[in-house]
Amino acid sequence: MAPQTIALTDESPGTLTLGDELEVRRLGFGAMRITGDGIWGPPRDHEGAIATLRRAVELGINLIDTAEAYGPYVSEELIAEALHPYPDELVIATKGGLSRTGPGQWPRDGRPERLREACEGSLQRLRVDRIDLYQLHAPDPQVPFEESIGALKELRDEGKIRLVGVSNVSVEQLETAREIVPVATVQNRFNLEDQSSEEVLEHCQELGIGFIPWFPLSAGSLAGPGGPLDEIAARHDATAAQIAIAWLLARSEIMLPIPGTSSVEHLEENVAAAGIELSDEEMAALSGS
Repeated sequence: MAPQTIALTDESPGTLTLGDELEVRRLGFGAMRITGDGIWGPPRDHEGAIATLRRAVELGINLIDTAEAYGPYVSEELIAEALHPYPDELVIATKGGLSRTGPGQWPRDGRPERLREACEGSLQRLRVDRIDLYQLHAPDPQVPFEESIGALKELRDEGKIRLVGVSNVSVEQLETAREIVPVATVQNRFNLEDQSSEEVLEHCQELGIGFIPWFPLSAGSLAGPGGPLDEIAARHDATAAQIAIAWLLARSEIMLPIPGTSSVEHLEENVAAAGIELSDEEMAALSGS
């Protein structure tokens, strides 16, 4: 059965050291959904968003992932309001490289000057002198990838960024980035339904680079009535979302899921997933092998 008492520990779900510097537990919190509809503007329930952030830390989560684009600005501002001054072990990861032109709209902008502006804005909104983990949100096809990564290297050299991450990249782009600056994490879409970044995950595993799967709870046809996810969830007295998280955690020791929510109840359910142990047969059924 899924555990009823919930709190993360270093043993469950285990830890991952980012960039040989920052040790975090392998279940973080994605702070995208604490904003308004379409990830635009303030949340409908401001106090609920604040409570969710504070509860995440109470439950032992020590990595929170956000971005300038979430709101825009709103997510970072809420994190600072709820948690600043930050606990010593809390790692705040944010991103730059996407602009917002309206709800649900995410045009890319990887120009070096724009990334610098985004990073400096994040420093102010998060109320920190240095960002623990700063990620390029996505490569911009209109800007040479090397120039975007070079901007992050400059910011790191200036002490404004501690660790650099990349997102939505191929193996080739990851290697290009690594030629310019040490890369601590990759954040690509990966879940039960979409494992198209399998090659990137395997490459990260070889290199010891943390892999942060975004959209972690999607399960597609596996979640249908009577399907393998439904059956396994019933067996563990768990939700489908909890099984999806447990599968990710078991999939690789470098996996660092960051399921997000604006609800304390859903947050607690997600954290409880760290206590679910899937059998080899269940892993195979979920992986389609």
